[in-house]
Amino acid sequence: MNETDFRLPDGRTLHVYDTAPGDDGRLPVFWHHGTPNLGTPPEPLFEAGDRLGIRWLSFDRPGYGGSTAAPGRTIASVAADLTTVADALGLGRFALMGYSGGGSYALGAAAVLGDRVEAVVTFAAIAPYDASGLDWYDGMIPSGLVSLRAAAAGREAKLAHETSGAGYDPEFTARDLAMLDGPWGWLGSVAGDESMPDGPDGLVDDDCSYVVPWDCDPATITAPTLLCHGEDDRIIPCAHARWLAGHIPAATLSLHPGDSHVSVLGHAVPALERIRAQAG
Repeated sequence: MNETDFRLPDGRTLHVYDTAPGDDGRLPVFWHHGTPNLGTPPEPLFEAGDRLGIRWLSFDRPGYGGSTAAPGRTIASVAADLTTVADALGLGRFALMGYSGGGSYALGAAAVLGDRVEAVVTFAAIAPYDASGLDWYDGMIPSGLVSLRAAAAGREAKLAHETSGAGYDPEFTARDLAMLDGPWGWLGSVAGDESMPDGPDGLVDDDCSYVVPWDCDPATITAPTLLCHGEDDRIIPCAHARWLAGHIPAATLSLHPGDSHVSVLGHAVPALERIRAQAG
């Protein structure tokens, strides 16, 4: 794994990961991490990635790990950070994969970058806050409602919530817990306080970005897009995936009965194989 600090045009630092630097024979796939996580590429998919010829790239979103915070960032503005990385590495085209809120960032990058994106896969992505016809909060767990409504009240309110000692219970299902007992227990190594050594900016700015306009339109995505979602997910209810599928022209909706927010990652290897096939 090569880790590099990129200096962005506005002076910020972006901490970047690359599993196969300089290897032009592999398909570049940018991983978009969840909230709150480090941006490290998904270790549970490394074996499948090697078999399929995948070059994993990713970065800590602003405010996480080694990346400078950028209060007020949006889904679209983070796509500009990805563009800087891709251009610096000489990558013309690539695929995208994102988990949870990272799925929304993957969709935003696909909307902004157009034909540069060969394929997209998301797991438990969040729909835009201003999604017409979607009851955005409906079905969410109580602690998620409190956290996201604090973000909707503004950054200061969200920061106050995160520094108040308020707890967050993800209410993981039995299938989620079983998944965390296996290879996807890796999520625990990239989550929580370790992902935010300099304070909660990453989490605060992620959640604030979910409750403001994306500044890009998922309806403009042209790449084939697979939207994976567990039907029992109450962190991000599957109504979000249904809405996205109805508004992204090249989308395929893949709903999984009995799966929830973590257990949906059990379908990640077939999804990666799909990316490889679509990208050629």
